[in-house]
Amino acid sequence: MRLGILGGSFNPVHLGHLFLADKALSSLKLDRVVMVPAYRSPFKLDVEGMEGSSGNRLEMLAAAIAGDSRLSIDDCEIRREGISYTVDTIEDIITRYLPEGKPALIIGDDLVDDFLKWHDSEKLLKLADVVIARRIKTSAVKCHFPHTFIDNEVMNISSQMVRQRIREGKDWRSLVPAGARAIIEDRRLYGFAGAQTAEDCSLAVIVRIENAARETLSTVRFLHSRNTAIFAHDLCLRFGLDPMAGYLAGIAHDLGKELDNKQQIKLAKTDGMEISELEKERPNLLHGRAAAVLLREQYCIHNKEVLEAVAVHTSGNEHMGPLAKVIYIADKAEASRNIDTELRRICKEEDLDSILFAVLKKTIYKLQSRELDLSLETMKLFDKMKGKSR
Repeated sequence: MRLGILGGSFNPVHLGHLFLADKALSSLKLDRVVMVPAYRSPFKLDVEGMEGSSGNRLEMLAAAIAGDSRLSIDDCEIRREGISYTVDTIEDIITRYLPEGKPALIIGDDLVDDFLKWHDSEKLLKLADVVIARRIKTSAVKCHFPHTFIDNEVMNISSQMVRQRIREGKDWRSLVPAGARAIIEDRRLYGFAGAQTAEDCSLAVIVRIENAARETLSTVRFLHSRNTAIFAHDLCLRFGLDPMAGYLAGIAHDLGKELDNKQQIKLAKTDGMEISELEKERPNLLHGRAAAVLLREQYCIHNKEVLEAVAVHTSGNEHMGPLAKVIYIADKAEASRNIDTELRRICKEEDLDSILFAVLKKTIYKLQSRELDLSLETMKLFDKMKGKSR
């Protein structure tokens, strides 16, 4: 196996790291690049929290390379603790990985000037082929030891830049892989100051459920679910509700939509509610209840407002809470839905109950025009909202 080794603080991992690893794999014809997070780099002794953040850095790195078998992580330096010397790491990796030929040690051009001052650099040069990548310079640097250059583009990203942008509230998300971003936001790392949300509405949980929706639903149905999630997020912000709970309920509301009738009925029977005659005739009306059961049993979501919103989004409920109202509206009035200009205006300008009543009226008219029976729950909700509108 032709092996490359890419060390660093990865505090946090960013797209520049992944770009460099990918470039090394292709240009050097490597089979794998081993990414080695430092416990404490001798070059970054002034970076605070390096030891305490080891677990977070490993998890962010693992999330960033998920599914890519060309990349692996070795935590030998973190397990050794103390200041990490590259020569020790190279020896350790050679012993355990048994690479074909010398491993390629990938370093940035910013480290070239001091390389010969590294601990036992002469031995290091015997153990590994040093590969120099452009990091801050656009042209090749002068180098007084055996090496190979990678002709890569310079990505002007550093972990320090990412940390600083997070602390200062500047744009940073496009610089970090999505999996690492979720960990930063959920654990509020590096001074992240975004809004607090419930644990089971965390970004990592939402990403996992969104990926499940994307994999199990048709493309059209998934895009509808995502549009519903986005509209619900915005409505929650407007009406003082948790926007991440709105997004979660929106992205999950149709998880049961494409299950067959038997599966929908089987799942709905476990939620403790009766199945109406209309639902027996049209089991697809149970897809919201089925999705709520999936959320609870497969994804350990116990947020009552989210589960209610998902369960009742099809027919509504006269006792539905604010989040359930938001999801009912978002499902039927998200951007891709063909609704009239007046209803768009109402959704943009009116209060939550007025929007719900307007959407409900349009929904009932549509069902009646198709000669479809209305559920008892829908009629009870309509009567209640009609009374409120007087």
